Amino acid sequence: MHVFSALFRFHLQSRTLKDKRRIVKSILARARNTFNVAAAEVDDQDIPGSALLAFVTVTEGRSQGRRILEMLEEHVVEERPDVALVAVEIEER
Repeated sequence: MHVFSALFRFHLQSRTLKDKRRIVKSILARARNTFNVAAAEVDDQDIPGSALLAFVTVTEGRSQGRRILEMLEEHVVEERPDVALVAVEIEER
């Protein structure tokens, strides 16, 4: 069993926390539904223009877990051109 986590740091063009929450909730819901990962906003909750989201998956194979999170990264970049993905950290736990 292999546990992989990823931290995605985003720069958002939202000016209010309400706008930010709409964007973040959409990204988290799509990630959960499409890639079957656990997902949450883990930092910068009170900063309208920034978000730090965490994603976790558990797989049997080492390469499979990393690939799921890499596909999630590609999906977010393609599906959400309105947000800038600033940094991604993927690691095995």
